[in-house]
Amino acid sequence: MLLLLHGLAGHCGEWDGLAGRLSADGYRVVALDQRGHGASERRPEDVSRAAYAEDVLGLVEEYGAGGRRPVVLVGQSYGGLAALLAAARRRPGVAGAVLIEAGPDRSSPEEVAGVVEWLEGWPVPFPSREAAVAYFGGGGAGEGWAGGLEQRDGGWWPRFDADVLAASLRENAVRAWWEEWDAIDVPLLCVLGEKGIIRAELWDAMARRQSGLRGLSLPGAGHDVHLERPGEVYGVVAAFLREVLGGDARPTRRACAGVDSRA
Repeated sequence: MLLLLHGLAGHCGEWDGLAGRLSADGYRVVALDQRGHGASERRPEDVSRAAYAEDVLGLVEEYGAGGRRPVVLVGQSYGGLAALLAAARRRPGVAGAVLIEAGPDRSSPEEVAGVVEWLEGWPVPFPSREAAVAYFGGGGAGEGWAGGLEQRDGGWWPRFDADVLAASLRENAVRAWWEEWDAIDVPLLCVLGEKGIIRAELWDAMARRQSGLRGLSLPGAGHDVHLERPGEVYGVVAAFLREVLGGDARPTRRACAGVDSRA
């Protein structure tokens, strides 16, 4: 089974293409709207990284039949960090992790401030879905970002509150996650964009500390490599799954899950 985790300000629907292909291969696939996003609780009290990791592990327990069915975590950016932290807990059932444009390094306060400024600067409501696609750069990435919006009150609005996401970023500016990185003992694959956020020196440090780390950088791709180059991402993820899970040919199921910390 696979559990797909979107990045900051994303949504489970951005995985539809990958989920469809992997379901056709015989894998059970679940995509999560992470807390504060999409269909999950919009204003959770706890937006710590530990809370996001526990959400992931809760779904591993639920869909992985208490550790009897192996689960591979696939996460992009902020979802990749959630996958990293969940894998570091060494809970039964986590069989591997694919980190797309994600790693254990901290962000600078300036980088965090830049992301928050970008989120708060969205010209919402967008007058049309087409306008949103254009604002987000068009192509697969623009379609993916626009797919997370909802139509209401005469326009297209994000399904998150920017202040909640800003709060969830604060922890990244004060610490790194190398201790957790070192604790991971399952197969790891990193998929990067040449123009993404994982610098060469960071990749070298990651590889030194996880000797079995597999990695692929797609030339010309950016941070949203899973939206920009879905076919190539599918190919490398599918090969990794064959190695980690074998056939895993179970009755397929695709689902988009949400979390509510009040439940």
